[in-house]
Amino acid sequence: MDDLYSPYTALLYIFNLIVGTGALTLPKAFSEAGWLFSSVVIVFISFISYVTATFVIEAVAICNALNQWEKLEKMKRVSRYLRLTVDTVETSDDDDISDTEDSLMLPAAYIENFPSEPKRLFTLDIKCELSEMATTLFNKGGQLFFYICVCLYLYGDLTIYSAAIGKTLVDLTCTTMPNVTENDHCWVTYDFSRRSIYQLYLGCFLMLFGPFVFFNIQKTKYLQFITSVTRWLAFTLMIGLAIARIADSSKAHGHPELAVASGLPALLGSCVYSFMCHHSLPGLLAPVSDKSKIFTHLALDYSAILIFYLTLALTALFAFPSLDDLYSLDFIPTGSAWSVAAGIFLTSFPIMTLTTSFPIISVTLRSNLQAIFSSCDWWFLRALFVPLLTVIPPVFIAMTTENIETLVGITGSYAGVVIQYVIPASLILVGRKSIPEAISNAPFPYKSPFQSPLWPFLIIIWAFISVVLVTFDLIREKSVRSLIY
Repeated sequence: MDDLYSPYTALLYIFNLIVGTGALTLPKAFSEAGWLFSSVVIVFISFISYVTATFVIEAVAICNALNQWEKLEKMKRVSRYLRLTVDTVETSDDDDISDTEDSLMLPAAYIENFPSEPKRLFTLDIKCELSEMATTLFNKGGQLFFYICVCLYLYGDLTIYSAAIGKTLVDLTCTTMPNVTENDHCWVTYDFSRRSIYQLYLGCFLMLFGPFVFFNIQKTKYLQFITSVTRWLAFTLMIGLAIARIADSSKAHGHPELAVASGLPALLGSCVYSFMCHHSLPGLLAPVSDKSKIFTHLALDYSAILIFYLTLALTALFAFPSLDDLYSLDFIPTGSAWSVAAGIFLTSFPIMTLTTSFPIISVTLRSNLQAIFSSCDWWFLRALFVPLLTVIPPVFIAMTTENIETLVGITGSYAGVVIQYVIPASLILVGRKSIPEAISNAPFPYKSPFQSPLWPFLIIIWAFISVVLVTFDLIREKSVRSLIY
């Protein structure tokens, strides 16, 4: 098949999918939690994320087996019914009956022999998205919970994208000043605060890119290629410039602490968000030509991403005395012409990548919202209200705050935790019990390496702990602010 690609191409796609905006928030989160403590936490988070990724792969195979087995059972029932119908036909001649029986017996014979080829049941070759798995394995309440969580996560994504683009535009166009706040003037000669210009940029962004939500658009392979090259170039430049700054004794360096327990909640949100790929994993794996070592290849990919994140975050910690919420904004264009060009490129990096992703995510969110309102017959609700409900709230939420670290923390620690931990664990718990006894002994090459029934429960317990920690931190921060003001 022309659409197939090699396992290593799939690893590249997964790498590009995982490494995105979340990586830009890791250095700030590391600085608040301490470099050693953060390193241990991100290793743990990457392992948990890998475990749940293997759960998603096993769940895909289970759902494919259940769907195929259900079709076979229906074919058996139809075949039996047709054979009974043929037996009642007494007016036909023998040749006609023989021909009819042969044509009707063929699918029945195929069905009866099918279990002798069990490898065709548990397969990853048939594309089965996360929403299809939820429909196959969950009841109506579980399906509604799934769609709500996915929509909340995508809303968080769009809010983060909007805030990152608006903040980047402000830092690129406003006058650069030390210790600047959102209430300071954007330009010395004009009476406009940075906050008002930030909101103006977001309004313009909504007018320009919001209408794309009304159309069905797909990211072309050329646009995907350009975005990937831009991402790799930007992150490579960040690491290289950070190392060069560490080697330059004339510049101020960072002196991060080893561990700060109070920084754990924000770190959890950033780490969870930075390893998110589970919602798109089934679609990426279906076209892989050789899936025999899928878990080994996925482990290699996660290891490479972990090393990359550690390199990016640790070089940032020791290179800069203080860090911005969005790491790309720490590379202010100054110095030589080359440094200015590199600074402009890195500072504008979120704009170049996120503006191409915003329409794609908004269309995905619109489709999920329409699925929730699928039972409604009011065409204007699904055709007009739902698209507006998709793009307007996240941009308006972004207008209220440009604290990207908090947005990432909330998105990753709530909706992200559910999608990355709770849903895969639930799919496995329900899926393993749903396998019919007739195919329970069939060869299953895509079983997760973590077969103990304790693993899904441990994952859910960890998800609960993460949510409690983040909620406690948010309440504590709100209490501190109320005391100050």
